[in-house]
Amino acid sequence: MQRLGRSLTNCLTLVAALPVLFGLFSFGPHSAQASPLSPGWPDSMASTGDSITRAYNTGSVAFTDAPANSWSTGDNLSVISHYSRILAVHPGINGRNYNDAVTAAKMVGLKSQILNVNAQHVDYVTVLLGANDACAATEAQMTPVDNFRAQFQAALAALSAGSPDARVYVMSVPNIYNLWNILHNTFSARTTWSLFGICQSMLANASSTAQADVDRRNRVNQRVVDYNTQLAAVCAAYIRCRFDNNAVFNTVFVPADVSTRDYFHPSLTGQAKIAATSYAAGFDFTDATPPVSQALSPQWPPRTVVISATDNAGVAGIEYRVDNGPVTRYVGPSITIEPGSVVLYHAIDVNGNAEAWHSIGSSNP
Repeated sequence: MQRLGRSLTNCLTLVAALPVLFGLFSFGPHSAQASPLSPGWPDSMASTGDSITRAYNTGSVAFTDAPANSWSTGDNLSVISHYSRILAVHPGINGRNYNDAVTAAKMVGLKSQILNVNAQHVDYVTVLLGANDACAATEAQMTPVDNFRAQFQAALAALSAGSPDARVYVMSVPNIYNLWNILHNTFSARTTWSLFGICQSMLANASSTAQADVDRRNRVNQRVVDYNTQLAAVCAAYIRCRFDNNAVFNTVFVPADVSTRDYFHPSLTGQAKIAATSYAAGFDFTDATPPVSQALSPQWPPRTVVISATDNAGVAGIEYRVDNGPVTRYVGPSITIEPGSVVLYHAIDVNGNAEAWHSIGSSNP
């Protein structure tokens, strides 16, 4: 399953040494401390989110969860979930697909789902959450953007602490304005939305063309756009986190992709569409090649270390630790180390492959 655009060589050079100084630098020793981490296909996965990830209203029993139909961890072959796509190539993941999503969840609930994920020790985690933060009873009851960001930050911090090597794939919030757009002329949809009070922040007065209703829908749509901006920004702070670049938000549903039970949740074909579009924009698990990093260090005290890395698909970032200190993301321009100290470092690529740890000491020649 090769993906376009992933074969170009991409070099992340966090600090560039001036050519005239190159002769004053030397390569530090690269002592591997362990085998490469997380190469290629994941052996386990977990999904987090809300009723979309629980595949609500897609089963034989109406108005219930049907996790076997989930776009992420389901095993219904008519959906072809992320799990099914991985399993078809990598049997090692068989039976290790956990659905930790909670119907009706908002972003504030993600951290508690993450605690379950951490106990499962998985290699790959999907996150699709935020529709319920925008789909409130009224516009005023939508989650403020700052709160949404803080809640997401807390959840990712918990995931990073509890599952530091897991690859994390964050989906954009779906386009609920598109839902209104494709169904607002359908009488049964409008009736269902009104009768059951579904997503009234967007779907109230669904047939109205009054300016107040038009403006309200546009503001709710902008709130979703703002949520996605925050998801992308927070995810970017974590080396092993990948945002879908709005692939789910940009997925255009048609009426057949929506349940006719509530005219809100994805149908089986909708689940399949989310699975296909999100998987195509995600990690390339066929890439099992870890990046290669190198360290340069001048020969005079105080000793500083400059690290760079290359990879066939692209470098996501570099991590390092000094002696027994915390693992820290390297952002340059250099690391200063005291006599007798050792820096451990390694690079991680955009597909979550991590090379073995290398070391360079202040006493190295």
